[in-house]
Amino acid sequence: MPELSISVDKLAFIIEKAREFDVKELDSDPDSGSNPTDDDAIDVLEDNGSDPVASELGGFIAALNEDEQVDLVALTWLGRGEGTIDDWDDLRARAVEARGAYRRPRHETVQYLLGDPMLGDLLADGLDEFGVDWTDERLTADSSDPSERDEDEATKRR
Repeated sequence: MPELSISVDKLAFIIEKAREFDVKELDSDPDSGSNPTDDDAIDVLEDNGSDPVASELGGFIAALNEDEQVDLVALTWLGRGEGTIDDWDDLRARAVEARGAYRRPRHETVQYLLGDPMLGDLLADGLDEFGVDWTDERLTADSSDPSERDEDEATKRR
């Protein structure tokens, strides 16, 4: 089984943020003049070009090293079905070749990945091919005091 050069924690973060970004839609009511209370905050799902999630995700991906970025691209292709886990080395080689054609590899890799409307799902599907359950890495910890927790919580975990 091939190994990833990017941690599952990083991938889980990228998947979650990409899914947040993917739910955005084009500005469907640009001249509404209403406020969030009147329109049930529906405008929050509209892509107006100043999306903080896209900025955060793009900055995070840009900060990854070259091997991690190559793995992201190859994992996206694996999730899209452009190969199988047995083709991993070939997918990575293709990603390295594609990156070599870029004038600004770090920036253009980010643009390429953020331009895929299904990035989060494709990465999750790619991890499935590796047999990795990325959701285990991102369980939200219960920070409440033990006395404040639901009495049935221990039973629910069993």
